[in-house]
Parts: sequence; C-alpha cells; structure tokens
Amino acid sequence: MGLVKKHSTSFLLFIISIILVFSAANVKWGGERWHSIIRDDGKGYYAYLPAIFIYQDLSFGFYDKIENEKYFIPQLVFDYRNEYQGSIVNKYYVGTAIAELPFFLMAHALSEPMGYDSDGYSKIYYVFVNIAGLFYMVLGLYLLWKILLLYQIKKSNINIVLLSIGLGTHLFYYAAFEPCMSHVYSFAAVNAFVLWSKKCFIEAKSKYLIIAALMFGMIVLIRPVNGLVILALPFVSGSFPVFKQRLQELFTKKYLATIGALLSVFGVLFIQGIIYYLQTGHFIIYSYGTDHFDFLDSHMIDILFSYKKGLFLYTPICLLACFGSYYLFLKNKFHFFSLLAFFLVLTYVLASWWSWWYGGSFSSRVYVEYLFVFAILLAFALEHITIKKWRNLFMASLFFLILFNQKQTYLYRIGHIHFVDMDKEWYWNSIIDPLKLK
Repeated sequence: MGLVKKHSTSFLLFIISIILVFSAANVKWGGERWHSIIRDDGKGYYAYLPAIFIYQDLSFGFYDKIENEKYFIPQLVFDYRNEYQGSIVNKYYVGTAIAELPFFLMAHALSEPMGYDSDGYSKIYYVFVNIAGLFYMVLGLYLLWKILLLYQIKKSNINIVLLSIGLGTHLFYYAAFEPCMSHVYSFAAVNAFVLWSKKCFIEAKSKYLIIAALMFGMIVLIRPVNGLVILALPFVSGSFPVFKQRLQELFTKKYLATIGALLSVFGVLFIQGIIYYLQTGHFIIYSYGTDHFDFLDSHMIDILFSYKKGLFLYTPICLLACFGSYYLFLKNKFHFFSLLAFFLVLTYVLASWWSWWYGGSFSSRVYVEYLFVFAILLAFALEHITIKKWRNLFMASLFFLILFNQKQTYLYRIGHIHFVDMDKEWYWNSIIDPLKLK
C-alpha cells in the first residue's frame, strides 16, 4: 500500500485503467470469447441500440435472424422480449443503452472500415461495450474521489479507498468481464448524483440541483429500483439542520430551481415513456411480466451473508469497511443513523425481489451501485485508525482482501464458484481444495 501514498490519484486511476484493459482484453477479446461480453440481461439492455440505429425496429423482429441464426450460440441464448397487450416490448429499461450509445456509435463507424459486419452484433460492437464498462468504472472512481474530497479525506487515504473499491470488490468483475450488465453504469450515475447532491447541500446553487436531478433521472432510467438512492440524501447532507434548511429552500426561495429539477427528472424518464408508447400505445407499462417484489418474504440475511450470494462473503472488503461506522457514530450520530436507515431500507427492498439472488451472478451484484457507502465508511476508518499497530493490521487486511477478491473473481470465471448453486461445502472446497470439485 506504500506506493499508493506516493503517487497522485490521477496516476492511480491510470494504473487501474491499465489493469482493467489488460484483464478484459486477455479474458474476453481473444478467439471466440468476445461472444460472452454481451449476455443474459445485458442482451436486453443493449438491444435498444441496434433496434433504433440499425434496424429501426422497436418490436425487435431482428432477434431471430441475428441472435438465433447468424450469431447463434446455444449456451448464450436469452430472449429479453415480453408481450404486453399483444405488443412486443423489451423487458429491460433503456438507460444502460444510452450510457453505451457513444461507444456503440464509434463501433458502428469503425465496423465497415475494419472489416466487420455493420449489424450491431459483430465483434467490434461487443469489444466497444467492454470498453464502455471500463470507462464508466473509472469515471465512477473519479467521481468517488471528488466525493471523498468533500468529506475532507486525506489524499493518501482516498487513494487506498479507490484501490480497494476498484480491485477489491465485485465492481472489477462487472466492469471487466460482464460490462453488459447495468451495474457499472449505475455505479457512475449514483456517484454523480451523490457528488452533486453533496455540493448542493454545501452550496445551495441551482445548477448543482439541476445536475443532481438529471443524474437521478438517469439512475432510474438505468434501473428503476435504484431510485432508492434518494433516501440517502439525509446522510449526504451531513446534518439534520442542513438537510432541513435546504429542503425548506426548495419550496420557498428556490421554487423555480425545484420546478426545473422536477422537469429534468421527468424529461429523462420520458425517454422510456416514448419508447413504450411507440411499442404499445401506452406511456407507462410494467415490462417485467410476472417478476415481482414480495415484501412479506424478504431475504435480508441471505443477501448479505449466505453462501449462495452473500455480499459480505463474496465481497468481504465491504464488511471490513463497516468498521468505519463506529467512527461515524462517534463523530456524527445523525450521519450514522441516517446511513443505517438508508442501508436497512435498501437491503429490505433489494432482498424482497422474487429472485433475491438475482440470477447467475458474482456476489450480490445489486450492491455495486451503492459502493459509495462502503467507500465513505472505509475512508472514515482509515482517517481515524491512527494507532500504528491497528492501522498496520487494517492495511494488511485490506491488501489481503483485494487479493482474495481477485482469487474469488477468478474462481467464479472458471466455474469453481457456481453462478447460482452455491452452498457451504462447495464454497470452502472452491477456496481451499478446488480439486474436490472435479
């Protein structure tokens, strides 16, 4: 960790970028491995781009000809379409596609000159989606850097936090190896929302409010359940008097900015409404079919601790970061209890989804976008653990857990950690004696 302290944060982000590009290129870009860059839910997120810019077909009629014939790979078959009142709709939301759009357009412009089919599904498009995932991860880490500066965290500790979040959590996996999923894009959008919201609480400027509102609209457009991040605003404010004051200003002194913010949010969300209207004649529909939340059967313990998908088991650096909550409590009890309330509500809702394990996935993937919480807690721990022997122990634990995350990521990629069917015996065999899995 000593090297982290000696270099600038920009240099650290550059090093992380190099590691990401090397990892993605080595694992995903060679041979026929590129086919798995866009898979499962990611096919639905991405499909809006070829549908609009190549086929002009929002009923996705090209699916059978392109995905089930030209690029047919049995183990990667995934139909993202649902029927709604006789019309075909994409089960997933358009926000991820919007985030991928600049990279899609670059791939489309380069496809023909570089000898690839300009059909939206040849290798160049997939590689550029991978590059998009890497870009948004680094952007998210950059925004996290700026957030931590607002908390007056020391530069050396910020660098350690960014390294820990970047290489020690499942963010790394979802940026480098499954960039088609929505999480890395949500990670960047949530961090942008938190940053500009924090700025708005510090300085009550209308432009900060509008930017935060646009980011909130994008968060919901990517993955609607992540609108829950708005419940983190009391924590982001830093104190109850500040939160109360800014809230009062929105409805008294700055009501025009408030109207602008609301219009910004609904303007962004209207993009999805337009797509639904073109598909079905309705602006608002429920595209997920029979998938649903069951709030009477929430699996809060399972989503955090289980061998199946427990966040703290498969991303233990998040558990270590929770030591920072002790110092948060000592310094600012409003800070502590507002964060605790947000995390409990968030976990309750996420764990109430019918598939609380969220299908085939590494760790509890739905927490990737909320890594800012653990980053702040980790930063508080690093700031306040000053006794040398305890700090050295904490730093050694961080270093070990970064390596451990990389090991678990590797085991997941090669199938030793199963994408859905994990139990205690399988887990410990995969970690300690993988030969037993053969």
